Amino acid sequence: MYELMRKLPIGIQDFEKIRNEGFIYVDKTEYIFRLVQSGVPCFLSRPRRFGKSLFLSTLKSYFEGKRELFAGLRIEELERNNEEAWQEYPVFYFDLNKNNFSADNALEEVLDAHLREWERLYGDEEKDKALSVRFQYLIKKAVEITGKNAVVLVDEYDKPLLEGADEVMIEHNKAVFKGFFSTLKSYDGYLKFVFITGVTKFSKISIFSDLNQLNDISMDLRYSGICGITETELKQVFVPELESMSANNRMTKDECLKKLKQMYDGYHFHQNGEGVYNPFSLLSAFDKKEFGMYWFSTGAPTFLIEKIKESGFDAKQFTTDDYYEEESSLTDYRVNNENPVPLLYQTGYLTIKGYDAEFRSYALGYPNEEVRYGFLKSLAPYYLCAENTSRPLDVRNFVRDIRKGDTESLHDRFTALFARLPYPNDERTVEQNFQNVVYIVFMLLGQYTAAEVHSAKGRADCIVETDDYVYIFEFKRDSTAEEALKQIEDTGYALAYAADKRKLIRIGANFDSKERNLDGWKAVST
Repeated sequence: MYELMRKLPIGIQDFEKIRNEGFIYVDKTEYIFRLVQSGVPCFLSRPRRFGKSLFLSTLKSYFEGKRELFAGLRIEELERNNEEAWQEYPVFYFDLNKNNFSADNALEEVLDAHLREWERLYGDEEKDKALSVRFQYLIKKAVEITGKNAVVLVDEYDKPLLEGADEVMIEHNKAVFKGFFSTLKSYDGYLKFVFITGVTKFSKISIFSDLNQLNDISMDLRYSGICGITETELKQVFVPELESMSANNRMTKDECLKKLKQMYDGYHFHQNGEGVYNPFSLLSAFDKKEFGMYWFSTGAPTFLIEKIKESGFDAKQFTTDDYYEEESSLTDYRVNNENPVPLLYQTGYLTIKGYDAEFRSYALGYPNEEVRYGFLKSLAPYYLCAENTSRPLDVRNFVRDIRKGDTESLHDRFTALFARLPYPNDERTVEQNFQNVVYIVFMLLGQYTAAEVHSAKGRADCIVETDDYVYIFEFKRDSTAEEALKQIEDTGYALAYAADKRKLIRIGANFDSKERNLDGWKAVST
């Protein structure tokens, strides 16, 4: 029998369409009330596909006075006694999210198209002038014609900067921004409200340095739930979807909630803020009724992967939640910054896991399983040198060997992986490449088995559990496999499994930094 499903707004960023066509809407309008009451120009950074465009579209409808779209929503009650509410203002809405900015002068063409649209409304007497002059004229003219101050909304301002083909184009686009949006600073008396969104906050770019009154709410506790879906919202709004997904996966409702939380929750934009779910992934899971990797199906940004390659990124540094970054480094992005971690935070691959108030620094880690495994999969071709080879890492083969207890085949697979790695003369890089291979392989195994990867002294390097086996791995460098096994015995790693009925397999391995491969591998079963 066909199941009648509610309409999920997957990929729909138009508030008016959602409200008019019966799509589910998670009510975020209380945040609009707060922002409008403050009257302060704001900037919001959030990862891609997190609902920024929908929020801006909602702001647009509000300032266009479309009260009927907000019937039954929180803001309708909050504005009940406000005589100034639901007035229509001239709205200048720059949508930079839908365009490709890899070609020369693409940014100018997009801005020109926006201005031509408004010139049809307010007059084109200045149409042959520079972009900034035209924008200034339109703001003044709109205020003159309507008698209301203007609203400026900019969606994904940083897309032209992140998609620039090279540094020359990026610098060119910065200069365009400087000339165009500096208008907003000198025309403050003509403006009712300004709201700008993006993935990153580029440091020392005109849109921020010139607009020194712009309030960055990206890490503001009051707005930590402005985008995304909180657990409270999930349980209140998506009851039918939860029931349907639970039944489809033969789970109880609590089991389904737990799995959804593991996969898609965990984003924090303030140390005391409520965690939020990735809305695109959550809605896609409800639609397909499967726990898939939906956010990563849209592709990891090319600029981010390139940044990671350039930095010598250590993939295993987020094994535990004790990696800290200072607040200032998370809120600004500098193109020449070799450290990719602030960019990983702003793009959603890392999130806040803790806070050190004394040093005003944040502990960072992967928000959930979708991000952890998707991110490592996107890095695997680079770290395991499979970008230009017909032999990509196939985790399934490792899983099959682990489940069968085939330690000889495991040895052959690790040997093959190490053999194809490039090893420069830098000893530190040799060590890091070796450790990254071990880390990535075992972390990816964690999708299918209970795999733990440790880095602290006194702990086994890796422990992997299946229905029939428990593996304890110890990897040494420039030592012996026997020494690795001895460490497992001397430190009592196996004692925790003394009463376990599964077969225990201890594996000691040694990596020779001169030969650049495994030269020792011993497996002992009990």
